[in-house]
Amino acid sequence: MSEGHMQIGEVAERTGLSLRTIRHYEEVGLVIPSARSKGGFRLYTESDVDRLMVIRRMKPLDFSLEEMRDLLEITDRLGVAGDKPGGEERERLRARLDSYRRVADERCESLRARLEMAEEFAGTLRQRLREDVRSTAS
Repeated sequence: MSEGHMQIGEVAERTGLSLRTIRHYEEVGLVIPSARSKGGFRLYTESDVDRLMVIRRMKPLDFSLEEMRDLLEITDRLGVAGDKPGGEERERLRARLDSYRRVADERCESLRARLEMAEEFAGTLRQRLREDVRSTAS
């Protein structure tokens, strides 16, 4: 195996994603292995792992595959050294990125509110159990 390359099993372990999920992300074009071994095995770099982690972080916020693809394209375009877009194009990409940031912020707030409700519910169940234990102990 080439220096700096990982096989899919190691990538799955590092990212917490299943092999099936990583293969699916390849099939839909979100992440492409940087190389293949002589035997045809997928080989990934640290950059590929970073990209998979970005995708993994988008998932709980319910971004669609198309939105993920668009967002990755934006960040790729803004991050490519030596081929960075200038002027209007850069501003357009930044505006699109900021739009995704606002959506992510809104979805995070919604998740916080849902988590708060879920924690209140779990607290209610704990309280009911304590009350039942006290009532049967008397």
